[in-house]
Amino acid sequence: MRIERPGPPATRSGGTEAAVVRRGPVARLGRAARTAPGRLRLAGALLAALTLVFGALTAVQLDSRAAAAGRVVDSSQPLSQAAAEINRSLADADATAASGFLLAGAEPRAVRERYEQDLRTASQLISEAAARTTSSSDLQELLSTLNQKVPVYAGLVETARANNRQGFPLGGAYQRYASEQMRSELLPAAARLSAAQDEVLADDLAQARATPWAGYALGLVALLALAWVQLALFRRTNRVFNIGLLAASASVLAAVLWLTVSATGAGAALGRGEREGAAPLRALNAARVDVLTARLAENLHYVSRGSSSTYSNLWTTTTGRLYARAPERGEPAGTLAQARALAPADARATVDQALRDYEQWNERHTAATALENQGDYQAALDATVTAREADAPRTADAAFAAADRQLAHAALLEEGRFRDEALGVDEDLRTAAVGIAALGLVAAAAALGGLGRRLAEYR
Repeated sequence: MRIERPGPPATRSGGTEAAVVRRGPVARLGRAARTAPGRLRLAGALLAALTLVFGALTAVQLDSRAAAAGRVVDSSQPLSQAAAEINRSLADADATAASGFLLAGAEPRAVRERYEQDLRTASQLISEAAARTTSSSDLQELLSTLNQKVPVYAGLVETARANNRQGFPLGGAYQRYASEQMRSELLPAAARLSAAQDEVLADDLAQARATPWAGYALGLVALLALAWVQLALFRRTNRVFNIGLLAASASVLAAVLWLTVSATGAGAALGRGEREGAAPLRALNAARVDVLTARLAENLHYVSRGSSSTYSNLWTTTTGRLYARAPERGEPAGTLAQARALAPADARATVDQALRDYEQWNERHTAATALENQGDYQAALDATVTAREADAPRTADAAFAAADRQLAHAALLEEGRFRDEALGVDEDLRTAAVGIAALGLVAAAAALGGLGRRLAEYR
């Protein structure tokens, strides 16, 4: 006869599984939380984790902002200004080439050297920008276009000069064609390059000035947790102070204050740099290109011998854009007016002088136009540009050159103002990042030490 042994009851198996669960980490944690030493250990682990994460995360945030501030000074702002200088150099080269064409065989050496220097400056800056820009960047296409087109433009100008020196009328057509290539291809590409670099600069400034909200939030949580643990200890032991927890609280509070000072200081410095340097400089660069465009229109009008209204219309459009005002409120709307309105105190007098020189240039241009309308082309040309030193100071060219020099000086002042404000911000942020990370370590060690003394009382 076969006898079967009864198996264990179903509830017994369930009880065994429940016992396994109760012996797991959650059960052990629960049992530890029901004892005073266990609660102290859990509180110590929590406080150490909070303070360490606070210090590490805040350090990472500040280091990221420091990297952005470093790029502003070392990369994005210089590249932004270099792109603007490429645009200005090409525009100046075109205007100067037209002046040299008008003077023909009497072209002063200084005019020729200025034209050649403009092309050298533009080519060098294009090469430097290409070397500092990644091959996958959209900017490389613009830089490649500029790099290829500048020699083509220079070749057209040389052909125009050669024909002009031999007295061939075809020289004027070549000069106008070269200028058309400059205005339709090179300058638009340079303007897009400048706008793209301005966006990169704006992005870096925004990242460097961003408020580290996560650091503030974790700092507040860590302070509240430290306060809660100290209050719980006071209620249990009637001891008012725990030196370790007080030191941890002081460390976290010091870190939060350091974070506030460094982040606020960096934001304020970069904000002043943007307000008193970068923004005025952008407006000034736009005004300088418009001034050069007006000068080009003035010269090309005489190159074409008034056969077309294209260049007189270009003069009217450009000069209207230079000192326009908003039609309703009368606020500055033109590029030169905006440059004057945004200029910092140390550059405003220089821009004011440029405005006076510009107004004198405008008056001389009007007088030359009157002579041309009377049928005296040569007198109008001599009133605009001349190789004779005795007559040079009274020409429109002299007033233009004076205005251009003042605008160039103002640009140097504003660029220097930006660098003065932005320089060193990245170092301050990195110092704060290291200091706050160290304070987080100190806070964790102090919290563990303070609670360790309480734990020792249970041994």
